[in-house]
Amino acid sequence: MSSDATIRMFGADWCRDCIRTKKQLDELGIDYEYVDLVADPAAADVAKEISGRTSIPVVVYPDSSHHVEPSNADVEAKLRELSLI
Repeated sequence: MSSDATIRMFGADWCRDCIRTKKQLDELGIDYEYVDLVADPAAADVAKEISGRTSIPVVVYPDSSHHVEPSNADVEAKLRELSLI
């Protein structure tokens, strides 16, 4: 499922910001690949490589930009910029 046109979100079920961002993407009807860091701990290294930090969620957009711990407004603005909403 991981094509370049897909949003990827690295997160975990214990992370409140991850739950919020996941809910926002779901409510907006955005297709995205959810990378569960609890189920796939090695993916945390990938998320850290992308962001340079250990904070989650890390949301990677089709234009290769990313957000770390974004607010809902940050995510919405980026989705509008990419004409996804």
